[in-house]
Amino acid sequence: MAAQPKVVIIGAGIVGCALSDELTARGWTDVTVLEQGPLFTTGGSTSHAPGLVFQTNGSRTMTEFARYTVEKYSALTLAGQWCFRQVGGLEVATSPERLAEIQRRHGWLSSWGVDSRLLAPEESAALHPLLDPERILGGFHIPSDGLAKALRAGEAQARLATTRGARFLPHHTVTGIETTGDRVSAVVTDQGTFPADIVVSCAGFWGPKIGRMVGQTVPLVPLAHQYARTTALPVLAGRNDEHTEASLPILRDQDAGLYYRELVDRIGIGSYAHRPMPVRLDEVAHPRDNRMPSSLAFTEADFEGAWADSVSLLPSLSDAKVEEGFNGVFSFTSDGMPLMGESSEVRGFWLAEAVWVTHSAGVARAMAEWLVDGRPGTDVHECDVNRFEEVQLAPSYVHERSCQNFAEVYDILHPLQPMESPRPLRVGPFHSRQEALGAVFLEGGGWERPHWYEANAALPEVARIPGRGEWASRYWSPIAGAEALVTRERVALYDMTPLKRLEVTGPEALAFLQALTTNQLDKPVGSVTYSLMLDEAGGIRSDLTIARLDTERFQIGANGNLDLDWLRRHLPADGSVHVRDITAGTCCLGVWGPLARELVQPLTDADFSHQGFGYFKARETYLGDVPVTAMRLSYVGELGWEIYTTADLGAKLWDTLWEAGQELGIIAAGRSAFNSLRLEKGYRSWGHDMTTEHNPYEAGLGFAVRRKKQHFTGKPALDGISDETVTRRLTPLIVRDEQSVVLGHEPVYVDGHPVGYVTSAAYGYTIGAPIAYAWLPARHAAPGTPVEIEYFGARVAAVTAAEPLFDPEMSRIRR
Repeated sequence: MAAQPKVVIIGAGIVGCALSDELTARGWTDVTVLEQGPLFTTGGSTSHAPGLVFQTNGSRTMTEFARYTVEKYSALTLAGQWCFRQVGGLEVATSPERLAEIQRRHGWLSSWGVDSRLLAPEESAALHPLLDPERILGGFHIPSDGLAKALRAGEAQARLATTRGARFLPHHTVTGIETTGDRVSAVVTDQGTFPADIVVSCAGFWGPKIGRMVGQTVPLVPLAHQYARTTALPVLAGRNDEHTEASLPILRDQDAGLYYRELVDRIGIGSYAHRPMPVRLDEVAHPRDNRMPSSLAFTEADFEGAWADSVSLLPSLSDAKVEEGFNGVFSFTSDGMPLMGESSEVRGFWLAEAVWVTHSAGVARAMAEWLVDGRPGTDVHECDVNRFEEVQLAPSYVHERSCQNFAEVYDILHPLQPMESPRPLRVGPFHSRQEALGAVFLEGGGWERPHWYEANAALPEVARIPGRGEWASRYWSPIAGAEALVTRERVALYDMTPLKRLEVTGPEALAFLQALTTNQLDKPVGSVTYSLMLDEAGGIRSDLTIARLDTERFQIGANGNLDLDWLRRHLPADGSVHVRDITAGTCCLGVWGPLARELVQPLTDADFSHQGFGYFKARETYLGDVPVTAMRLSYVGELGWEIYTTADLGAKLWDTLWEAGQELGIIAAGRSAFNSLRLEKGYRSWGHDMTTEHNPYEAGLGFAVRRKKQHFTGKPALDGISDETVTRRLTPLIVRDEQSVVLGHEPVYVDGHPVGYVTSAAYGYTIGAPIAYAWLPARHAAPGTPVEIEYFGARVAAVTAAEPLFDPEMSRIRR
């Protein structure tokens, strides 16, 4: 590829315009933006977007995208007119549940560094005088929120990009994308062909159509969303003019599924309080046939409840009526997150889809950094288009879950709350045994995952488990605590089948993995190594367990599809290395607890003693009649093994271990106990505790880095970094109130000021206290530092601690 690549962006909505600006500002000026409609009212979602920018989100990444959007658009003007008006945002609670929720949301923004405050009803009404304070219980004010003029902001960015060399071509309908080998080479339109080294689809709800041109699934669903404008309100007369448009805060009543903004002397009302209205792409008009194909006819019957709720909240509306309305089309995904990144199948084909105006500039900046610098400065694993498992790309799955996300967009959702349908999808070979034991399943990655077993309700240890607050009690049972204690006291089986398993083979397999991981893998067959994959900037892409099962065969315990994608992108072209996902054809049981050896040794002729089968070793053998790969690993801090076999033998493996374990008091234990036990040992969870935004030393994983290795990705970026030089640390906290089991993402305060945020949390049943891990400045991370965690608006006392909290001598694992 040339030093100055030819970039073709498909779509001149706000995302395409923002990306052209961000790319050209970084020196990539050979940028062509192709638009099927006119400029800049293109006919897509941007053309009718109401422009409300609320920054609050449980995802740090999404809040950062929105924060940058506010920052950038606040500095833009077009022909002397504003592109962003910082009127502030106000969310109101009309129920006790929502009042608690806005307290949680205030905590999120405090964690992510965005100023906000909680308000009494009277304070809320003082900010927004149209509100009836008798109807609300409280408010949540974000001063930096506001209104984006999407068309102006898009055009302003396009004009900046044009001054640097970009060109925008309207009325160019893309009809195909040419490839040479596995790379894009040109974009074909009804007006001609445009050579391209990089193609970025910013086509919005037309994205799936563009993706099909290269065989790329774009898992989004176009859905219609109601928006209405009222007649003039006397109470707003003279308050605004056509230039200012608005001065009151943008407003959300999420209990009713509604949002509001001023339109000079009128009110604009957006509603999610209606049935999902999916739209077929073949039913959407082309812009040449209809200037606003994304604006569909208003269905008045669907708005009746929204209007009644609006009049109740804003009594001034009782003298008004709906003057006009439309059903605007925009994009939803199955998990509510954008689709960003490069196709895993076609090199040079990138996507920035399902992006709302709220996050447009932030997404564009991250995309430009990704393209120009090789990595975005913000962690984007939640948004990476390659994050989905194959089953999650089924059209029926994408349709149903995207519609459900629309229905739940303003709902109060617990972090563990699963979608209810379509389920079950992926079940392991132990599933029927687990059902027989009363497993309570939640879902992750399409897998049914037991969180506890009702069969364990009679365990005497249940009586030793303390209660907890209302939110922490959801999707939890004291049975989970009993399962954790039994794991520490006897032996338990854990279903580890959903763990992503990859096989790497070939004559260059060792060299390939050595170059991509931080630890030393040049060890004898039978060795298992904990290692990290870094990006070029030294950020943690993943953590892996890598077992060398033969000279040219390795098995990797990975974190998900993004690891598979990363490895495949780096495969040598000569075919000397192969990477295969073996998850579906295999299964795994974690056998852990002080009696684990007494369970497995009688089932095999192999030596499972500490001397004969050391920690972080692997062996292929038999347990009873079942051929297994046993790895002496423990993610819970107890003696034991991960035991793998093929899926067809999974039920036999379970039965063999279960029958042999009866005299030892064996139980099956779930993910809830597992999470508690791993936090007591300080074991990290990638994507929660650390991401690409963190280096190994900050995350407490410097032990997995072998600086003496000749080369590995990210090694140069670690020069000068050590445990002693880092300025922030992932730090364990012990919460003083045993009822206060926090959820994650809460802010951490020192001397009354927010300084960090919680990543993972659980009750530590062995140590008898709630545990939270948090990112803190290094100066506040020393053990014994008093801190506070803001939890639903209250401050909970905690103290930093040395890790691991349990068995620091590692005596229980190495017995």
